[in-house]
Amino acid sequence: MSRKTINLTDELYEYLLSVSVREPDLLKKLRDETDQLEEARMQISPEQGQFMALLARLIGAKRTLDIGVFTGYSSLCLALALPDDGYLVACDVNKEWTDIAQRYWQEAGVTHKIDLRLAPAANTLEELIRDGQTGSFDFSFIDADKTGYDGYYEGCLTLLRPGGLIAIDNVLMHGLVLAPETLDGDVRTGAESMCALNEKIHTDERVDISLAPISDGLTLARKR
Repeated sequence: MSRKTINLTDELYEYLLSVSVREPDLLKKLRDETDQLEEARMQISPEQGQFMALLARLIGAKRTLDIGVFTGYSSLCLALALPDDGYLVACDVNKEWTDIAQRYWQEAGVTHKIDLRLAPAANTLEELIRDGQTGSFDFSFIDADKTGYDGYYEGCLTLLRPGGLIAIDNVLMHGLVLAPETLDGDVRTGAESMCALNEKIHTDERVDISLAPISDGLTLARKR
């Protein structure tokens, strides 16, 4: 037993991966290709992808939102977890990165489940709401620009059904949330935005919450 979450050494982390992660070869291939990019740090970890896929299956998700696609790892994890008639709206603004994603979605045979929207995610969420899709989604994952998180959270909350789940990435920002006032520029703005959202969700009576110390912090918010 332990009274708080243990610290993972490199060796213990490798053990965790060895006895937990069941990563298909195609997902590993995508991670390896993404590792060659300068922005590789934006890639989620395999254990996080598997965890979110498990959550999607547990709640019987059929309709999902992925805010911030990057090279498509999170979208692919979720699409593989959906039934054959599942539907995933993938939001991003970068064609170069999403071109990589689409190659892997095609190879995995899940393109019929994924609706890629190359536009600001806030606009896409507003469009879905205008189209009458309020309360029709089961699961959403937010992993994009930190200053936009609050708007994405509100949009996803509107689009989710009662009992639906929002997963919010990077809520610990590698510890930067502890003292955002000591930072500068965009980093400070992002950390301050994340702190404000964390505090908002903590007292948000519209959701049940848990901040899981997985990867860089993953907040789970279940719509009541």
